[in-house]
Amino acid sequence: MPYVTTEDGARIFYKDWGDGGGSPVVLSHGWPLDADAWDAAALFLAGHGHRVIAHDRRGHGRSEQTWHGNEMDTYADDLATLVETLDLRDVTLVGHSTGGGEIVRYIGRHGTGRVARLVLVSAVPPFMLRTDDNPDGLPVEVFDQIRAGERADRAQLYRDLADGPFFGHNRNNDVDQGFRDAFWLQGMTTGHRGAYECIAAFSATDFRADLAAVDVPTLVIHGDDDQIVPFAVGGKRSAALVDGARLLVYEGSPHALPDTDRDRLHADLLDFIDS
Repeated sequence: MPYVTTEDGARIFYKDWGDGGGSPVVLSHGWPLDADAWDAAALFLAGHGHRVIAHDRRGHGRSEQTWHGNEMDTYADDLATLVETLDLRDVTLVGHSTGGGEIVRYIGRHGTGRVARLVLVSAVPPFMLRTDDNPDGLPVEVFDQIRAGERADRAQLYRDLADGPFFGHNRNNDVDQGFRDAFWLQGMTTGHRGAYECIAAFSATDFRADLAAVDVPTLVIHGDDDQIVPFAVGGKRSAALVDGARLLVYEGSPHALPDTDRDRLHADLLDFIDS
């Protein structure tokens, strides 16, 4: 299996699909998942001529389960290692949920010299946690509850998320059992330490300065019934902070757009990437 090795020696797994001449696309996944969460989109985009790379974040999936480095700066630096090792240029960065934070922090730390476009899907920026200067964020108790579930019975936590708010299954949406089972399985392959630390990474990282550094065409896609990253906390505010960003609101859609809204998302991604 293909890996890149980071500066601190961590091995990061990645998939590299497609043999067409189209521009490269890098897909960053959400918590507590891995690159498999993007398989359908990767297959679609590769089938339309693009080179598609999807990696497992450190601590997740087939990548190394490091004790240290389970925070956004290191995630972003790992992504930079991947992009530079594969010598990717004119890249479209696409991030779902926590992956949206990873790609925005990458731009904040490494710039847009290799980046052509940015896509945020149900993404955690600009800042999820409620603080004195971020009063519209979510209270820390929301994330403390997730941490408690991760410590006490992570298998049940992932089952509860899959059967409830992640896919909107608790809203009486008809969500395939296979999607929910895949979420649970990917979550269980993630290292316990990495998954626990990542909760702070996606909730308590302030991405507002990173968004201010974005100077490439940006597409923000968010469901207005997202129970994980509420639209008013995430997509709506991110789109307002990036000059010229285009905002697409999926009415009635939940957090898990790469599964629940596949056909629409694939079409919107391809249209933006090829524009």
